[in-house]
Amino acid sequence: MKRSLLALLIVALLGGCSTLPRDGPSGRAVERGAAVDADGADYAMVNLDYAAAERIRAVPGRSAGSLVNAASTSPMTSTGEGDRLNIAIFEPSGSLFGRGNGDEGVQSGNQSLPLATVDRNGAVSVPFAGAVRVAGLTTTEAAAAIRRALQGRVGNPQVTLAVEENLSNTVTVLGEVKQPGRAPLSVNGDTILDAIAAVGGAARPVEDIQVQVRRGTETFSAPLSAVSTEFAENVRLQRGDQVNLVYTPRRFNTFGALGSVSQTDMPAGVTTLAGALSSAGGLNDNFANARSVLVFRFERPEVAEALGVTQPATLKGVPVVYRLNLEEASGFFTANAFVVQPEDIIYAPRALSAEVRKFFELVQQVSRVVSDISVANTLSNN
Repeated sequence: MKRSLLALLIVALLGGCSTLPRDGPSGRAVERGAAVDADGADYAMVNLDYAAAERIRAVPGRSAGSLVNAASTSPMTSTGEGDRLNIAIFEPSGSLFGRGNGDEGVQSGNQSLPLATVDRNGAVSVPFAGAVRVAGLTTTEAAAAIRRALQGRVGNPQVTLAVEENLSNTVTVLGEVKQPGRAPLSVNGDTILDAIAAVGGAARPVEDIQVQVRRGTETFSAPLSAVSTEFAENVRLQRGDQVNLVYTPRRFNTFGALGSVSQTDMPAGVTTLAGALSSAGGLNDNFANARSVLVFRFERPEVAEALGVTQPATLKGVPVVYRLNLEEASGFFTANAFVVQPEDIIYAPRALSAEVRKFFELVQQVSRVVSDISVANTLSNN
């Protein structure tokens, strides 16, 4: 009875061998998925060597958005609502304001008044001149407007004006920065990088940040890595802009016969396949098929074309599986040249010998169960 049960179970296991639990598809199963049949292949398979890795690197990268159209040409020297102005008025006779000592505010001779704030109507209040509209004017133009308002009341008044506290010429910087808040814009015409630096800089690696500039009803977006390396993307801002730094982490996934199965955040800079395998603990010595290390990716159509891949593109890109042989020494040079992209899946299938070993381990477990059943039946019959 023991031999009969064991034989039946082995036959059943052999018949269902393809359904034995595994970490993922076998190397042969992946090859079959790339084979062209009547319905067409599910994806293209590319044997990865150093030449293929270099062809991939030679294709120019594609930027995720642009800020070029957000460049502002508006003047930065005008005053606006909320600004606090230091207005100095010199009246030769001194008869209008009298004489005295003071350090700030509106001055005539040595007389001073508090700093003037531009109100919601865009005006400042000046003694003997009333409300004078200065919003939208440069400091020189605003001084001339006040001087005109004083004419007829003061003999030959001289007016100078300076912005003591600039609240209107600012942008708001939020998101992944060290000190979110308002950043002032100088007369030099501050750019995105100037505004980010004014709030302490980015709090994440530039490769993981998307810059969004909101102006009125329009939103412009580009990676911070492009803004920091391409002059045209580091555009000039204008008052009222909202700059938001959005964290968009780059990650890749590892499965199969590796040291760890995980989703890993990519470090700053370039991550190669060699570096990704190292971070995953490398190949498992006892199980991995080093001849077939696989990278699943939705590739850009221009890269697929450079590789001679004719697989039709989907909405996400051309489905491609790269296969690398690490049993050959040249494979390590290739792994160090192949650049991992966000959302890549790195998979190391089990070797056939490991699958056979796993099968026989299961057979041994079944044989022990059959032996236990046989012993139990013998004892019950006696």
